[in-house]
Amino acid sequence: MRVIGTAGHVDHGKSTLVHALTGIDPDRLREEKEREMTIDLGFAWLTLPGDEQVGVIDVPGHIDFIKNMLAGVGGIDAALFVVAADEGVMPQTSEHLAILDLLQVRNGVVALTKVDAVTEEGWLDLVQADLRETLAGTCLAEAPIIPVSARTGSGLDVLKRALAAALAGVPPRQDKGQPRLPIDRVFSISGFGTVVTGTLADGQFRVGDEVEIVPGGLRARVRGLQTHKKAAEVGLPGSRLAINLTGVHTDQLQRGQVVTRPGSLRPTTLVDVQMRLVPSSLSLGGDAAPPLRHNQPVDFYSGAAEVPARTRLLDAEQIFAGGSGWVQLRLAEPVALAPGDRFIIRQASPSRTLGGGQVVNPHPSRRWRRFQPEVIAQLETLARGTPEDLLLHALSGSGPITLKAAVARAGMDAATAESALSVMIENGQIVPFGAVVSPLTASNTPALSVGGWHELAARMELALNDFHTQYPLRGGMAREELKSRVQGRDRWPAKLFNEMLARAAADQVLVEAGGELLARPDFQATFSPSQQARVDALLAAFRRQPYAPPSMAESVAQTDAEIISALMYQGTLIRLSDDVLLLGETYNEMLGRIVDHIKQTGSITVAQVRDMFNTSRKYALALMEHMDERKITRRVGDERVLR
Repeated sequence: MRVIGTAGHVDHGKSTLVHALTGIDPDRLREEKEREMTIDLGFAWLTLPGDEQVGVIDVPGHIDFIKNMLAGVGGIDAALFVVAADEGVMPQTSEHLAILDLLQVRNGVVALTKVDAVTEEGWLDLVQADLRETLAGTCLAEAPIIPVSARTGSGLDVLKRALAAALAGVPPRQDKGQPRLPIDRVFSISGFGTVVTGTLADGQFRVGDEVEIVPGGLRARVRGLQTHKKAAEVGLPGSRLAINLTGVHTDQLQRGQVVTRPGSLRPTTLVDVQMRLVPSSLSLGGDAAPPLRHNQPVDFYSGAAEVPARTRLLDAEQIFAGGSGWVQLRLAEPVALAPGDRFIIRQASPSRTLGGGQVVNPHPSRRWRRFQPEVIAQLETLARGTPEDLLLHALSGSGPITLKAAVARAGMDAATAESALSVMIENGQIVPFGAVVSPLTASNTPALSVGGWHELAARMELALNDFHTQYPLRGGMAREELKSRVQGRDRWPAKLFNEMLARAAADQVLVEAGGELLARPDFQATFSPSQQARVDALLAAFRRQPYAPPSMAESVAQTDAEIISALMYQGTLIRLSDDVLLLGETYNEMLGRIVDHIKQTGSITVAQVRDMFNTSRKYALALMEHMDERKITRRVGDERVLR
């Protein structure tokens, strides 16, 4: 399904021409009919030669309604560029042409209207020559110019054939499986409820689908679909679509929001773009606009959305008319954007179009510092947009996302993404956390790019290093503390974090230091000279009475809690219970003798252990309960046997 959009100066006959071509009056508002001027978007459809049915969006030409014009041309496949033969090129002719060029609407036809009003000999030739000069260097430079009269019908059949030929050069809209419908109209129909319209991009909607409205996060369900006032079960990419929604009210919706699948699109207020300014030849009145400055206020238009913004020039002090550059835009309100979306920026006063371009990164991780070569290199890579680059970028954020979400964020079709993901996982470019099963494009396995993983591993390493510096005698950092330090605003489930730790251990980023503690592999607790003296004195006391050594409380009093923790982490001391400690060497000796005794006699009692080592019941009982916990022995009545 294709869509044609009109463009051109006010009162050059756009709506009249659409009516003549389609039999549908696109001016639906009473004020439009009274003023005989299009104010908002109008819609119609026609069948071209070859029996292809196409939608038509009729846009206003008056400068006061340029924002409405921009809401209509964002999703068109070809332009019907209208110039009145009796007036020729006018201010909005140039501005609309500049907008089409910035949006890269590369296919179109120029309709030279009102030829029946021209009586002066040679005038049409002059107008066409001037028009061809205006079109030079733009996306419509090679577009055919068709003289027509909507009043008499002259040239309309030729115009239809030219439109069919223009659309023949437009590749079919890709079905990337990520449907997006920028809302350009919201209204209510009695007995049906809320209806929104727009041009569907990237995927399909079906009756019964659950959808999300972004920004806003509202959930709704598709009750019905219509294309050109005909009911449909499925809405196809590129089609003009009316969606009857249940679960939301018209008061909750507005032009500029996007209907999409739940969770597939995130709004943003910071966006990296490749910007190009309007050349002097197409500037308002033929005068070059002043250069675009850093931190300049502008109005940003993409899809059907319009928000104020400020510029952040990344590679230049200013950009001059016809020039281009890398810009980060700070939007005043959230907008739903995807990589590759086209946009326009305008100046509010005096009202004029300044430039436009392509969204390269709709979710930069931060405000970039200006004039950074590595930032520019990254943006240039994204602008080239190979499948691998796009997927790696989608997976290179601060935390893992599912493979399914990465495909959606990259804006790719399933077949291309499946092939790329398979190769990249095999080559180690993508690090999955968990089992990966086909199809990869539908997988909920979290993953990172290898660069994203290296960044996350570095954060883990830094957090552990900081901990070891702050607590040089502690055996390690608690798992939950490390998780809290590295996950940022995200909230990772325990299963995902365990997978990350397993990968980090395999990469020798960390080791498990017993229990719930984590440490750097090369970490070793080191004591100061004064601490070492206290340690030596304590260990001497343990060796003097190896089977009845100082208690936990006595040991802490002689040294301190940090030192005792370090000795336990090293294995120098073994904790049997809340208050019983043994030297590691003593513990191993006692354990061996007890096991040998049980092997010879079949069992042992606490009293026998007490007598064997000439100790008290407190130590013998603590040791046997510890062996039970380790599943070396098990209790049978008053005796212990080997498990």
